[in-house]
Amino acid sequence: MSLRKDNKSRESSQEPNQKEDVILETQKLTKKFGGLIAVNNFDLKVKREEISALIGPNGAGKTTVFNVVTGIYPADGGKIIFKGENLNGCKPHEVATKGIARTFQNIRLFSKMTCLENVMSGQHCRCSAGTWSSIFRTLKQREEERRTMKVAESRLNQVGLWEYRDMLAKNIPYGSQRMLEIARALATNPDLLILDEPSSGLNEEESENLMKFLKALLKERLPILLIEHDMNVVMGVSDWITVMDEGKKIAEGLPKEIYNNPLVIEAYLGKEEEE
Repeated sequence: MSLRKDNKSRESSQEPNQKEDVILETQKLTKKFGGLIAVNNFDLKVKREEISALIGPNGAGKTTVFNVVTGIYPADGGKIIFKGENLNGCKPHEVATKGIARTFQNIRLFSKMTCLENVMSGQHCRCSAGTWSSIFRTLKQREEERRTMKVAESRLNQVGLWEYRDMLAKNIPYGSQRMLEIARALATNPDLLILDEPSSGLNEEESENLMKFLKALLKERLPILLIEHDMNVVMGVSDWITVMDEGKKIAEGLPKEIYNNPLVIEAYLGKEEEE
C-alpha cells in the first residue's frame, strides 16, 4: 500500500473548531491495557455532515479508540462527548440508543439468519414493545413489527441487497456481507455512523461502489467516522483526516495536507515499508 496514489480528495471548508458543528469529540482520551498505553491523551473531532477518517499504522490504537467511544472498553481517562453529552461509562447498547451505530473490522453478522432478519435486528435498540406485548401480539407490538420491517426493507434496497433478502447471511458474497452490516447499522437510524475498515477484503470495483455509497449517505446529512487502510478510499471520500501513531495523534487536516505531510509519510508509510 502506498499513500502516493491518485489524490481524489474533496475540499473541506475549515478545521472542525466550531463547537456547534462538532457531533463527536474526544478530549484527552486514554486507554491502558496493563502497562501498555494504547490510546494516549487523544483528541478527535467529528463534524456534522462530513466524512472523517482515522488512519495510522497497524497497532496505532485506531480500533481501540472506536471500542472506547462505543462502550466496548471503558476509558481510563479523558472524555467522550456526543451531541453535547458525556458518554463515559455508557454500555454499547446505551451508546447505540443515543445515536451511534458501528460496523466491525471482522464482520459480525447473524450467519444463520436471513439478510432481512439481520437488518431487522439492528432496530432492537429502537423497539419498546415488551415480553407480554410480543406474547399476546398487541396492537403496539404489531405496529412496531410493521415499522421494523419497513425500515429493514428500505435499508436493504439502499445497499442494493434486496435480491438477497431471504438468503442466509452466510451464503451471500463477502462484499455483500460488508454492505449488509452497514445496512444493519443504518437501520438503527443513527446520528453518527462509525465504520471500521469497511473496504477490507473488497475488490477494486466493490471499493469504488463503497465510495459512491458513502458519499450518497451525506445526502441524508449523516456524519461518518471511518478507519480505513485503503488510501484511495480515504483520499476519495474524506473531508477531514486524523492520523495516529503509537496511541497519539500525530497529524490532522484536509486530505491534500495529510497526503503531503512528511511526518505522516515517515511514521505511517515508513513503518509499513519496513515490514
